[in-house]
Amino acid sequence: MSAATEAFLAMLAAERGASANTLAAYRRDLAQAEEAIGDLAAADRDAVARLAQAWGALAPASVARKASAIRQFFGFAIDEGWRADDPSGALPAPRARRPLPKVLGHADIAALFARAELEAAGEEPQAVRTLALIELLYGSGLRASELVGLPLVAVPRDAPFLTIAGKGGTTRLVPVGARALAALSRWLAVRPGAPASRYLFPSKGKVPHLTRVRLFQLLKALAVRAGLDPARISPHVLRHAFATHLLEGGADLRVLQTLLGHADISTTQIYTHVDAARLVALVNSRHPLATRATSD
Repeated sequence: MSAATEAFLAMLAAERGASANTLAAYRRDLAQAEEAIGDLAAADRDAVARLAQAWGALAPASVARKASAIRQFFGFAIDEGWRADDPSGALPAPRARRPLPKVLGHADIAALFARAELEAAGEEPQAVRTLALIELLYGSGLRASELVGLPLVAVPRDAPFLTIAGKGGTTRLVPVGARALAALSRWLAVRPGAPASRYLFPSKGKVPHLTRVRLFQLLKALAVRAGLDPARISPHVLRHAFATHLLEGGADLRVLQTLLGHADISTTQIYTHVDAARLVALVNSRHPLATRATSD
């Protein structure tokens, strides 16, 4: 990668507090763009326009993400005085349709937890860990990266809250229900690596804590044992279920935004689609005109 793009990534880390995953995504997109058209800091409008052809086989969402990264880079280059023009107008601008979240029904959740609880009954450490993991995913709506990287000091002591370091270095308090607290207590009682590891879910591998990939694998395997389609289960799906089921239960959208750690309410609003049926039923049953007979 060019020195200019490296400087841009350093700025994202230092000034915007971008996470390691975010930086990796930016690095990949910018490196691929430079492989196609050369040094971005010196690329002219015609060169930038050629990216449309290079991205021709990609999904609209992928093109939109890559274009966003390059636009931000050009803005940074102008601010730094490396160039006077902004050729990003030549970038393709597809309308990426935000996919609706996969949703698990209450019966699926019940089956998943029933299996996890049955396996954890013998207090075998790995089974108890799996139960604690799904309790926090579904009970508190944590992101996979937030969950696996939880330090021991984040575990609630006097108050039922987790202190979560989210995207961009932001910190939020997430409530932990009685079930999740009980699962955490069981896990702490059998957790290996104490007190050497500072992480709640330590690992024996090169990474000091459980990885997102391993978490994904554990959930897939649990789904199979619970008789569920593993393709429908992932850490993010359980986070979606947390949000969806809270909204169904009457949670306020702003409260949900805070719990999920969304910077923009528009990100949270995607969950309102799942509540459409309940809202229609509410109007039909509670609206003053609902009790009036229709005229022929």
